[in-house]
Amino acid sequence: MTDTDLSPGWDAIDAALAPLYPEIEPLHYGTLLKWSLGGDDPLDGVSVYRREDHWHFVTYGMSELYAKESDDPAVSGWGFEFTFRLARAADEDEPPMWALNFLQNLARYVFTTGNVFEPGHHINLNGPIAVDRPATLIRAATFADDRELGVIDTPHGTVRFLQIVGITLDEYAAVELWDAARLLSVLSAYLPNLVTDLSRASLTDDAQVAAAIEEGVRRDGSSTGGIFTDVVAWRHEGDVTVVRLGANAAPRIARLVAARVSHGRGLLVQSAESAVGFRAADAFRAQENDGVLEVFLSPGEAAEFARIAQPKAGRYQLGRLLVEIEKSFIRNPEGEVVEEIG
Repeated sequence: MTDTDLSPGWDAIDAALAPLYPEIEPLHYGTLLKWSLGGDDPLDGVSVYRREDHWHFVTYGMSELYAKESDDPAVSGWGFEFTFRLARAADEDEPPMWALNFLQNLARYVFTTGNVFEPGHHINLNGPIAVDRPATLIRAATFADDRELGVIDTPHGTVRFLQIVGITLDEYAAVELWDAARLLSVLSAYLPNLVTDLSRASLTDDAQVAAAIEEGVRRDGSSTGGIFTDVVAWRHEGDVTVVRLGANAAPRIARLVAARVSHGRGLLVQSAESAVGFRAADAFRAQENDGVLEVFLSPGEAAEFARIAQPKAGRYQLGRLLVEIEKSFIRNPEGEVVEEIG
């Protein structure tokens, strides 16, 4: 599948990699049964290049490798291919298989939901990034342009090389309260090429990094405009508006509301059944708009919301806003409750 008449998209990716890896043959892992033929793996293949200190993974299959099928002539397929840089031990001759499965899982998410990733997006992985490394602190990820590959033109439209960067949950919290690109600009001094290292500690423990995050949040506020959570609901009790949240997510939501409102911005909190939008205002008021509750808060009220929204079940009054927090139950992949919060 290297004939340009058959796979011009594939060949365009190869051409972009050639200057970076001249005359270097990567390790390539192909898919036996393609997604288009009913297989489980959306990616047609993953090439892996061995660098002195890391593995460089590049996917084939998020863009249009063969024929042009999408309606947008300017963009090939989903518009990107994943890249992933993973720290490599000096004596490591083959990349770990979990990383290949991880890339297929991310691709499967895009193919099944239609939700695409872009630079600045971020996700909580709900567990260690590597299933066989339960002690690792790398439990979330953000996305950035691969600085060595960038964006290319292909016969089927543009393709962005979108690098996955593994981060800790402390760093993930900083991304939500601040901004992914700005945080990565700080972390890049400690993470050359934004390599994911499963053995590293959280960089938020570094005094200079912590100071940069604190200053950035104060100066810029949060760029996170919306989040999805398991529990958010609302109702009216007389002239009191009740907002119900899960104990696991309540402090995170409230911190984001305070960070957004203090800079005149809003936050949309959604679940599968309901949605609440928090907006900046001079004083509290609440109104329904097309089934969404809009809660208007002053910066002071938002700060008080962040103070009272603790991970403990109960009812917490803030003037005519009542925050109702219910217990959260964390379940393993088999559906068994492994942790109770609140």
